[in-house]
Amino acid sequence: MNWLTKQFRKELWSPYAAGVLLGVIGVLAVWMSDSLLGASGAFENLAGMFGKALAPALFDNLYFNFIMPPGITWGVVLLLGVFFGGMFGAWSSNTLKLRFNDDAQWRTIFGAQNWKRWLAAFAGAIILEYGAGIAGGCTSGLAISGGMLLAPAAFIFIGAMFASGILTALLVYKKRF
Repeated sequence: MNWLTKQFRKELWSPYAAGVLLGVIGVLAVWMSDSLLGASGAFENLAGMFGKALAPALFDNLYFNFIMPPGITWGVVLLLGVFFGGMFGAWSSNTLKLRFNDDAQWRTIFGAQNWKRWLAAFAGAIILEYGAGIAGGCTSGLAISGGMLLAPAAFIFIGAMFASGILTALLVYKKRF
């Protein structure tokens, strides 16, 4: 038990151990809940739940009645688990603290204004969620669960995701970093 406690208190985990644990969690998720890992629909489920409470006529449509039903779904529970699991991991490694985007690369390229970073992060999250909705899933749903099932689309997506990330970094940071 002492060894396990010591592992949970590490700031950085071995990527091999984390990968094995993610695989075990993926298998347990399918076995125990009959659901794959993926939480991109959770935001729509919550939006539908609050929307039906605030403006029922606006949210009484095909999308929220049949495709993305409002309420506390598996995706919402998974999203909450990821958030609180991350908080627990930061707390157990004594790295939990409130930070205000103090990244040196960001300050060098865009200046020290925090509002710019928050705006860019918010806009990026909206674009990501919109894209995930169009695609019918997110990176965790396709890369992790699809990879776990050895789906060829998952490996094509993973390659494209890394390539687009490299291209974006080159466009944003140029050759400064």
